[in-house]
Amino acid sequence: MDDQIVREKPFLRLDRTDGFFEFDKEQCKELGASLHDQYVGNDPFPHIVIDNFIDPAILRRVVDEFPRREDGRFADDFSRLKTGYTLSQIRSAYIQDMLNALNSLYFLNFLSKMTGIKGLVSDPYFLGGGLHETARGGHLSVHADFNVHPHTKMLRRLNLILFLNEDWEEEFGGGLELWDRDMKACQKSVLPVMARAVVFNTDSTSYHGHPDPLTCPDIRFRRSIALYYYTAAPAAAVLPHTTLFKARAGTTDKMPSFNERVIQRVRRALRFRMG
Repeated sequence: MDDQIVREKPFLRLDRTDGFFEFDKEQCKELGASLHDQYVGNDPFPHIVIDNFIDPAILRRVVDEFPRREDGRFADDFSRLKTGYTLSQIRSAYIQDMLNALNSLYFLNFLSKMTGIKGLVSDPYFLGGGLHETARGGHLSVHADFNVHPHTKMLRRLNLILFLNEDWEEEFGGGLELWDRDMKACQKSVLPVMARAVVFNTDSTSYHGHPDPLTCPDIRFRRSIALYYYTAAPAAAVLPHTTLFKARAGTTDKMPSFNERVIQRVRRALRFRMG
């Protein structure tokens, strides 16, 4: 089944006529429902890729008001030269308003109709979410995300990644790879071009990443909006885990040691406390 929606016009209307961003309530319901069968039928796990997800002009202003570059928060073998910016670091009312729209009731309805997951809620803590940026030579190893929010104890269900990279060439690398649950093969690679959105179910075997070092020019960065959605489903019945990194067959990819997994937990706790 084809998992990509290619459109010349924005897929979802995002208006700001009243001074704040707002999706169209009925359009969100209708378009979400129309994609349900396609979404749940895609391999290697339920997902969809949508071009021109929202007006690229909106996202170009997000790029213009992107936070000033910080050193990568990570310097390990799994997420090198990657950094992220949460609300306290995003000193742009425009960007914060757009993030609010992507966490709004209307957008949650779109996601729920499309995925069939009821009771979706956004994360007010933006734990791991917000704006992401990776420099030349950076990468993110294939992994499954943490599954239980450490503070709300809710179950993580969906990822939204909305790319912000104008004129991104395939030779730059950085394609988002989706791997099968046995880690035998990459089933899909999504080039991170401007206004392309990827939504996918996240669980303990939804392996994804961009594991090869970026080869873009030094002045370019792989940028995206990343937001995560949860349900109040009984997370107590699920064994909580942090990010589960995986090695690709036939490569020199490493697996985290016990000490590295402990460090991951500490870093995540510090990121939360620092806001």
